[in-house]
Amino acid sequence: MEKPEPPATFVTTIDTGLAPKIQEDLLSQGFEITHPPYTIFAALKKGVSCTLYTSGKLTVQGKDKDQFITFYLEPEIMQELAFTHPETLINWTSRIGIDEAGKGDFFGPLCIAGVQADAKQIEYLLSCGVKDSKQISDKNILLLSKKIKDALPHSIVRIPPEKYNQIYGNFGNLNKLLAWGHATAIAELVDKTHCHEVIIDQFAGEHLVINALKQKKIIVNLSQRHGAESDPVVAAASILARAAFLEGLEKLGNTISFTLPKGASKQVVEAGIALVHKHGQEILQAISKAHFKTTQDILRSL
Repeated sequence: MEKPEPPATFVTTIDTGLAPKIQEDLLSQGFEITHPPYTIFAALKKGVSCTLYTSGKLTVQGKDKDQFITFYLEPEIMQELAFTHPETLINWTSRIGIDEAGKGDFFGPLCIAGVQADAKQIEYLLSCGVKDSKQISDKNILLLSKKIKDALPHSIVRIPPEKYNQIYGNFGNLNKLLAWGHATAIAELVDKTHCHEVIIDQFAGEHLVINALKQKKIIVNLSQRHGAESDPVVAAASILARAAFLEGLEKLGNTISFTLPKGASKQVVEAGIALVHKHGQEILQAISKAHFKTTQDILRSL
């Protein structure tokens, strides 16, 4: 799979105290300097435009921007190689990443997946173009999922609707159910790999997953943070979870000869009404997350 093209505009934040030096440097490089509103300066020459805003945000555009960043901006101003060598910002520590899919979808399973990767495997994930599953088409999700499963230790917890509704009835709370699923995937991967470094996307109070791990008598160094899918190992887990959800949704639809839509939209309500007309209300327990408000929307419409 080809890596995505770099963005047309490079954006970074710098210390505005460097503005006089940058402006002087750019003048010596042949840039024309202007001072539009809300900027400290804007600089332009053939092939490159560079704007420093009063907030400290610096933008660079133009066909020659890569050369400008590589040979001036990074070594002289930024003093890092995040643009030319983004791998310098990557955490290469061996770890387990966990994510889920399907929690906002009325039809289909809830899936929690985990991946364990060391430095070499993280490099492999990056070479495959792994990123947050929400930024990848369903077709490519399925292709990437196979690559990840073939190459890395992983765990997938699939909870089909009937089982989901039963477990939800016991927990009475989606976040507690999710914590149990995360802890289950973590426990399986810790047992497989003996890796105890774990990162997950935070979905609720930190204590929920910690308590679920304690109940399983699993001790790990757990990091919970919002937007954890930016981590390549969590991103790989998000891809496996999404693939498991897509496969589960298709399989469920095949059993009732009906294409089940994703999400919880008006189209989903209309599909639910059609299915209840055909199979009766009990069909919802078998194919959907019955505690969703969508259930009441369907039943009110009958």
